[in-house]
Amino acid sequence: MSATAAVDAGAPAHRGWITVSVMLATIMQVLDTTIANVALPHMQGSMGATYEQISWVLTSYIVAAAIFIPLSGFLAVRLGRKRVLLWSVIGFTIASMLCGAAQSLPQIVAFRILQGVCGASLVPLSQSVLLDAYPREQHGSAMALWGLGVMVGPILGPTLGGWLTEYYDWRWVFYINLPFGILAWFGIGMYVHESGVDRSRRFDLFGFAMLALGIGALQMMLDRGGTLDWFASTEIVVEAVLAGTALYLFAVQMTTHERPFLEPALFRDRNFDVGLLLIFVVGMILLSTMALLPPFLQNLLGYPVFDVGLLLAPRGVGTAAAMLVIGRLSGSVDVRLQLLAGLALTAVSLWEMTYFSLDTSGWDVVRTGIVQGIGLGFLFVPLSAVSFSTLAPVLRNEATALYSLVRSLGMSISVSIVVTQLARATQAEHARLVEFLNPFSLPLRGAVESGAIDTTTPQGLALLNAEVTRQAAALAYVQDFRLMMWITIASAPLVLLLRPGSYGSARRARAR
Repeated sequence: MSATAAVDAGAPAHRGWITVSVMLATIMQVLDTTIANVALPHMQGSMGATYEQISWVLTSYIVAAAIFIPLSGFLAVRLGRKRVLLWSVIGFTIASMLCGAAQSLPQIVAFRILQGVCGASLVPLSQSVLLDAYPREQHGSAMALWGLGVMVGPILGPTLGGWLTEYYDWRWVFYINLPFGILAWFGIGMYVHESGVDRSRRFDLFGFAMLALGIGALQMMLDRGGTLDWFASTEIVVEAVLAGTALYLFAVQMTTHERPFLEPALFRDRNFDVGLLLIFVVGMILLSTMALLPPFLQNLLGYPVFDVGLLLAPRGVGTAAAMLVIGRLSGSVDVRLQLLAGLALTAVSLWEMTYFSLDTSGWDVVRTGIVQGIGLGFLFVPLSAVSFSTLAPVLRNEATALYSLVRSLGMSISVSIVVTQLARATQAEHARLVEFLNPFSLPLRGAVESGAIDTTTPQGLALLNAEVTRQAAALAYVQDFRLMMWITIASAPLVLLLRPGSYGSARRARAR
């Protein structure tokens, strides 16, 4: 009996418990990509670290997870998917407790690396379990449930992290994983069936080493590029050369080796190839807006950390609502129409965000967030289902790992792009606005005459410069939102390359 058949044979009676268990594992992992962000200042004070040093709490986790995501597919085939999931949950939960108990910066960075290594398998293997537990015509509904954790987790992370940090302690950002880990471990152990094991599958050490080196160097370059002024730094140049060389050697190894680390057959499926490109864009949009909005609301509009979390939470509500609707539409509406609708809603929300200013109200943030959340929900669910609809079941473990990796890379690359563009645009807009500050400027004269600014004192000039910088930053944020809007629009033609025939075809046939 094949691995897929084995899972399907025992899954129907416990599909609900299987879904809850793997969703808990998914939420636990994706939540930790953003939940620690708002607690960084508190960690910095507790550890006596600089800002650059404490940022390794985030970087170490992201880099470790990115390197080990591709390995999860091989381990599932070689050792068994259920076994890998169980040990990953145990390792991730223990590492979370160690992070919360850490007493020094080296300790918490080391435990975050362990957390990233153990958590790398949770998202792709959870997706693979659900795809096998549900028949093909119900993959849309299954991905809607799974997507709740993947999409809503990063959005609600800052809200939960801010609440735990403000009312308890930053250590609870990590301790919160304990109940999730226990419940996920129990559910997976009780209800998930073991997949088939291929003991003959050999490990392509060189292929994995090149892929790990390439991804690790790329992540380091993206994380540190903004701080080190990109290619003006020798470190960034070295990391770029390492990433390019290693990924090239990995591609050569994959296409020439008899048993490569990743099966080349993955890339011969058009739906999966297009799905990788689109999920890369979805990852870019999801995390770039989440990286831009908190500092925009805190630094320019003056909202407290917890209020920022409350303003961003409705975005997750919109995503959850869209996923529930999409789960019912799968099989009855052309998947390409669903994806185009999602791209259109996302583009509209980003277009509205290009009108944000220093007078933007909280309702404007909530309203655009809900629209964008609905758009992302309409994108993520059908895309997750159609990307695997024509792929051989035997390739699902590796495919879901690669799918998660590409989404993570989209997130990392987008954050680097928008942060770099924000800094450069702020400088450019500041220089442009300063040109209008002269004795003949009516707004400046009005401010001076009213006593709001005294240009004859250092304090008055500093106040004037701060206000110009604030206005310049607001314009720079708008430019980032506009960039994300054009990226969303430019990705729309990719949708037309998808073959929707097999997605939901069984359900339509039964309906007739």
